[in-house]
Amino acid sequence: MTSAQPLRVAMIGYGFMGAAHSVGWRQAPHVFDLARPVEMTVVVGRNADAVASAAAKWGWAESATDWREVIERSDIDIVDIVTPGDSHAEIAIAALEAGKHVLCEKPLANTVAEAEAMAEAAERARARGIRSMVGFTYRRVPAVTLLRDMIAEGAVGTVQQVRAAYRQDWLVDPGMPLAWRLQKEHAGSGALGDIGAHIIDMTQFVTGLGVDSVTGTLETIVKQRPLQAAGSGLSGSAGEGVGEVTVDDAAIFTGRLSNGALASFEATRFATGRKNALTIEVSGDRGALAFDLEDLNSLRFYDRTAPEGCQGFTQILVTEPVHPYVAAWWPAGHMLGYEHGFTHQVVDLVAAIDGGTDPHPSFAEGLSVQRVLDAVERSSAAAAAWTSVASPVPVS
Repeated sequence: MTSAQPLRVAMIGYGFMGAAHSVGWRQAPHVFDLARPVEMTVVVGRNADAVASAAAKWGWAESATDWREVIERSDIDIVDIVTPGDSHAEIAIAALEAGKHVLCEKPLANTVAEAEAMAEAAERARARGIRSMVGFTYRRVPAVTLLRDMIAEGAVGTVQQVRAAYRQDWLVDPGMPLAWRLQKEHAGSGALGDIGAHIIDMTQFVTGLGVDSVTGTLETIVKQRPLQAAGSGLSGSAGEGVGEVTVDDAAIFTGRLSNGALASFEATRFATGRKNALTIEVSGDRGALAFDLEDLNSLRFYDRTAPEGCQGFTQILVTEPVHPYVAAWWPAGHMLGYEHGFTHQVVDLVAAIDGGTDPHPSFAEGLSVQRVLDAVERSSAAAAAWTSVASPVPVS
């Protein structure tokens, strides 16, 4: 371990993503040779007893209930935001202005205006050496990073079409309570923003192309749900009465990429039998690549230039030391899982902070996804009319 000055982390929020991020902060220093040590200094939440329990369970040195006080502390270097989207902008902007590096969960914000304010604050902070990054963690699944690298190296040739989907089924039961993710004032949007943001970012990341225009439809399949019992989590028990679902349950849309290629997108929480099925297939004039999160240690590659008798999709097992991130882990063939992307996220953020470079995805890239989400909503409201994405941001 290096003797460099440690980076001391405050995590704001402690739900599902808090657990995942905690695994990343805890594992990264023990598996990778980080340029700087990291210290899990404090986790913040509104319920003092609950956040203290989370701190003890996940390995944070202490807990607190006032994020404003925490970001002003001199012993905090990084603020990690895992709260619902309605508080991202306020916390991130305050943290950047206080001179803290910021990691913010996706989607960047609930509205384009909030995301623009965050990107502007990040650019001002960048001039002072303060770094910021959005938590599109699936970029750091080794197979997805390899997919990006292979496309950049010409494996599929010119990208001609993309098919991306994120299918879940956790809302099929109409008795599922009305959690915060189903309320627009907290979540911004439903399946579109929560899981649709992932497939938009992944498409732009692996192809290097922006989404320039969209046509799509949003649907709220179950329009009322039982109110959630006090203190319940995302899938907690029902309480008394019912409330309105004010976000979408499913989003289906088509996009035109910056090179003219078409991309199809589906984000749904009503795909019965699909638990966490994120898939992407990129087709080009020389070949194709396909990834499925439910088989996250492999890629499927079709080489159109191979001899006719040898063509067909083949499996690449992404567990070799030459593959992205894998050398620090286990012998070849020993699988990685969902949580490892959060560890790789820490590795990349720490390396960028130590090296004085800009991590990716940046807040500007998060804003680019937010603008696509906004265009899909506007298209749906206009009977699926083709709608331009405002001021597309170059992707990295």
